[in-house]
Amino acid sequence: MNTQKHILVIRLSAMGDVAMTVPVLRALTQQHPKVKITVLTRAFFAPFFRDLNNVTVYPIDLKGKHKGVFGLFKLSKELKKIHIDAVADLHNVLRTKILKVFFFGRNFKQIDKGRAEKKALVSGSHFKPLKTSQERYADVFKALGLPIDLSNPTFPEIIKLQKTTLSKTGDKTKKWIGIAPFAAFKSKMYPLSAMQVVIEALSKEHTIFLFGGKQDIQELQGLAINKNVVNLAGQLSLNEELDVISNLDVMLSMDSGNAHIAAMLGKKAVTIWGVTHPFAGFSPFNQPENYALLADRKQFPLIPTSIYGNTFPEGYQDASKSISPQKVIDTIRAVI
Repeated sequence: MNTQKHILVIRLSAMGDVAMTVPVLRALTQQHPKVKITVLTRAFFAPFFRDLNNVTVYPIDLKGKHKGVFGLFKLSKELKKIHIDAVADLHNVLRTKILKVFFFGRNFKQIDKGRAEKKALVSGSHFKPLKTSQERYADVFKALGLPIDLSNPTFPEIIKLQKTTLSKTGDKTKKWIGIAPFAAFKSKMYPLSAMQVVIEALSKEHTIFLFGGKQDIQELQGLAINKNVVNLAGQLSLNEELDVISNLDVMLSMDSGNAHIAAMLGKKAVTIWGVTHPFAGFSPFNQPENYALLADRKQFPLIPTSIYGNTFPEGYQDASKSISPQKVIDTIRAVI
């Protein structure tokens, strides 16, 4: 039986991957309430963990004092002062391998990313579902003697919006739909012209909130085609954005971070997939299969062309066009 432990959990980036740790850590803290968790991640992501018991965030400064090997050595000395018993490395990259050396003697378990299986998936030799990221995260804790059951998840309560946030969203008088049309690679995005058709139809009945970064403000403004479509890009802090997402009836997103943020909050997340595929294990947590809208593999048989959408054959960059706007509209209407 496990005695009380202090576990360092490492997941540095990207946004979606960090968000995917949250349901796992929620289950861990509920099923092992005596375990204390310190999450090593970017300070920007700290709000993700705001409602978890026994969880604190230790911010890593990769561009400043924790940069390079000497910076990581300094970081390891800082972390040893807070009395870490074991380490769950949910990232397993060069930086965390270096930290593993500095934590020699402590129980240090690393995620198996399933690289060989993922290579087989994108090569077309094995087209079958792989373990989800959450299952891979849970495996790390199991290796530390902390098994987790993810089959009956719980989620945080809906947040009551502050007046400052309501001044941007307005009161909720209709269903609220979030739409996050951007992704790290264009090959994972739905054409904005098709998304405009979706927005035009859904905004006749519901309120639409557009999500994106500050760099997306102008492009998103072009999608704010009537008074029922509100462009929130650059308008909110991450904490406020999480509050708004907590109040959504559904999030429509690409294979990208916003889908995982919605899912970690227990919201319905409908996703559009281009050259990537849910079989790689990056589906939003606890969502039905039919919430994932997939490009036509008869037309684009090499999908998934890569795990992250960064490589694809000629002509595949617009694979998501094979999903009709009407299919997206019908799915959203069915979900809400």
